[in-house]
Amino acid sequence: MISQPSRHCTVELDALPSRIGQVRRIVSAQLRYWHLDPLIDRAALGVTELLTNVHLHARPDKLCTVEIELLLDQLTVSVHDRDPRLPEVRDATSSATCGRGLSMVAAVSESWGVRPNGESGKVVWFTLAAPSPSPTAAPLTCPPYAAVADAPACGFAEVEHAAGVLQGGHAPARSAVAG
Repeated sequence: MISQPSRHCTVELDALPSRIGQVRRIVSAQLRYWHLDPLIDRAALGVTELLTNVHLHARPDKLCTVEIELLLDQLTVSVHDRDPRLPEVRDATSSATCGRGLSMVAAVSESWGVRPNGESGKVVWFTLAAPSPSPTAAPLTCPPYAAVADAPACGFAEVEHAAGVLQGGHAPARSAVAG
């Protein structure tokens, strides 16, 4: 059996409300680029909930990294932040206006979890079953987001993961586009 290489893309940002919408659009564009359109709604909902949790709860700051990786027939979306406190699933009442985020992630995903990331943070992740890659699948890199109509023209740093070494750099997310 020939093993398929993974497809991997990373975005670093401050989890502010305006950035959450941008990352949702970037994840959607990346999945379209990988021809995984059926996963867009669930992946966008999951990443929105995880980033909202960083925005609402993470300390000392809101800096985080979103990673999406496709390996064979599994898409993994993870959010790394610098707060070592692990999240808890809450039992939200029917009238509660918050507290359902992780329950929604669990409902739309195949699996999900959280793990400490050393002493300086954690990673919350979820997986979605993906169709098998086709021989004409897209390249292994992030798409040129400046060419995507609803993605920001600049400001996010696309970082490619190759042989365990991160290449590229961090650029602060900037945009005048809300949501």
